[in-house]
Amino acid sequence: MKRVRTVFKPEQLERLEQEFLKQQYMVGTERVDLAATLHLTETQVKVWFQNRRIKWRKQSMEQKAAKLSQFGVIQPASADSTDIKDHEEDTVDGKGLFATKNIRKGETVFVERPVVSSQFLWNALYNYRACDHCLRALESAEENAQRLLGNSSLVLPHPEQCGIRKDLHQQCPRCQVMYCSAECRQTAWEQYHRILCLGPSRDDPTHPLNKLQEAWRNMHYPPETSSIMLMARMVATVKQAKDKEAWIKTFSQFCSKTANEEEEIVHKLLGDKFKGQLELLRLLFSEALYDEHLSRWFTPEGFRSLFALVGTNGQGIGTSSLSQWVHACDALDLPMLQREELDAFIDQLYKDIEKESGEFLNCEGSGLYVLQSCCNHSCIPNAETSFPENNFLLHLTALEDIEAGEEICISYLDCCQRERSRHSRNKILRENYLFTCSCPKCLAQADDADVTSDEEEEGEGETDDAELEDEMTDV
Repeated sequence: MKRVRTVFKPEQLERLEQEFLKQQYMVGTERVDLAATLHLTETQVKVWFQNRRIKWRKQSMEQKAAKLSQFGVIQPASADSTDIKDHEEDTVDGKGLFATKNIRKGETVFVERPVVSSQFLWNALYNYRACDHCLRALESAEENAQRLLGNSSLVLPHPEQCGIRKDLHQQCPRCQVMYCSAECRQTAWEQYHRILCLGPSRDDPTHPLNKLQEAWRNMHYPPETSSIMLMARMVATVKQAKDKEAWIKTFSQFCSKTANEEEEIVHKLLGDKFKGQLELLRLLFSEALYDEHLSRWFTPEGFRSLFALVGTNGQGIGTSSLSQWVHACDALDLPMLQREELDAFIDQLYKDIEKESGEFLNCEGSGLYVLQSCCNHSCIPNAETSFPENNFLLHLTALEDIEAGEEICISYLDCCQRERSRHSRNKILRENYLFTCSCPKCLAQADDADVTSDEEEEGEGETDDAELEDEMTDV
């Protein structure tokens, strides 16, 4: 029997389009309320949003194609191409990127600047000094090593190999946050900093932005995986923009689903356990940044979606002047004896730093990258992201030879996590990215018992709640 096609009234379509600009996915009570307001069924609203997403994705393909074509290696799918294809409607992993030519191991696939980025709040509080815009480390390599070691008398050999240019550093004249260059200061001011600049209130604990940041730090302890300030910069970017709709569309490219309804997965930070924290953050977020044009982002459901967008798509960024110095020293052409002495010095330096500071060596933050977010996950990736320029510029590099037509996959897990059992890996992926992995490694281990890895079983006495407290704590 042929299905009757719904004919929407002009005023219904206008309201639906307005809601779509605010959020591509509408679920739960919001969808029910919108359907009632428009005198439609919930199913009609759901189907309209599904069809509108398909239409929007087709329209955005040409824009992405133009951006990708400059790299000459990947392009999004079009009606007659399978180089990049969108996954089935409403899936939650990336859209998929495919090579259009052979890529050799070690070759850079593309370099990408984030739409927006931000340093982690605890990282900044612990004096990891980074440019407030591009996250370039501001300390010299020697200062970096001295701080990490707690030894102000340490002297590094070959200081000329440190690329930090302090003569270029600039402060915001109003709030004194630091930038690595006049270009970064100006770019930040023009994109979002006019809204977020605290001016003389930088150290005022009662200022709404400071209250928001303090609440976040009290809920989200290191190791950090995201920052409320990334969300704040998204809002500030739209508020400052002349073309607000263009920026809203840009942010709408990122998946913002709070749950995978088909597999009944909810993001681990959006469950009932953290309801109180999320509501407190939403209220503080609204007090600091509310804007009528973005009113949907400040509703309970909209804030959860914004939170999910940042948590699911945020790419970790790490910069280090010490690491840059080490790489530069590695490239020096030295006599054998000097080379051995320098290598031994560097090895011992890292051992001493590890004893003193543990694994927290870098300036760290996160950013939203349009192309990187299209890459699907694999537990055996053929490409990886890195930040070799000591700033937020992301380099995607091939880990092995990639043939034309082959999908380019990264891993959403770190090296240690990838060595865990299939069950453990998928537990992390389900909680953080709302999907179950079906890469070749996971399929090959499909018949393995659903038990955690040996190293996790040693902490079997800990509950899942204890693990979650690494991310957010109870209020």
